[in-house]
Amino acid sequence: MKSLDHKVAIVTGASSGIGEAIAITFAAEGAKVVVSDINEEGGNKVVEKIKSNGGEAVFIKADTSKPEDNERLVAETVKQFGKLDIAVNNAGIGGPAAIAAEYKIEDWDKVIAINLSGVFYGLHYQIPALLANGGGSIINMASVLGQVGTPLSPAYVAAKHGVVGLTKSAALGYADQKIRINSVGPGYIRTPLLEKNTSEEQMEALIKQHPIGRLGESQEIAELVLWLASDKASFVTGTYYAADGGLLAQ
Repeated sequence: MKSLDHKVAIVTGASSGIGEAIAITFAAEGAKVVVSDINEEGGNKVVEKIKSNGGEAVFIKADTSKPEDNERLVAETVKQFGKLDIAVNNAGIGGPAAIAAEYKIEDWDKVIAINLSGVFYGLHYQIPALLANGGGSIINMASVLGQVGTPLSPAYVAAKHGVVGLTKSAALGYADQKIRINSVGPGYIRTPLLEKNTSEEQMEALIKQHPIGRLGESQEIAELVLWLASDKASFVTGTYYAADGGLLAQ
């Protein structure tokens, strides 16, 4: 028996990178997966990958910064598969680089809307569905920057710190109702988006931040999320798990 047999999972931001790896891994472990993103083309490609490997998945387009999209995403998931067991709130953006006083207000609002408010909106609509199903697991994607700061990303750092705190608060609120809520803090992960927007010199500087001597891979994060989603982590809630190649240990 696979670890997620008969489970239904939502993964946001699942058209590429970490989200894609999580969706494919969940499906390989038996889950019926709702792949969600604003990128319809990329999301449908992930669904096709899952189906070609014998898994079950559908794509639902949703902008997590909009409460109504989160509500619709959960409602359509339950309509399609009859229930919700697992949600991974992974959708996020990095935002532009600037120090606090030079950071544009509209950029701040966008990063907070997607990276923090979007996670709250997800929880707001996912939790009732989980309660109706007798419990479940939610994993929120934070970052190593949910624990430490960096000067050029004030909105991202604030949002990811907020995700860690929100996770703890929500976990305590539902710990006695069979809902587990945890957060994951990746270090810098080698994704198509990172490689596209990072020069060779910048990449070398990022690698040096990790004592393990390399960037992480999306699959390595997916394996941690899989464990947290499964019954193997049945006594784990309200926690923050770093997967960062030793970055935070320095």
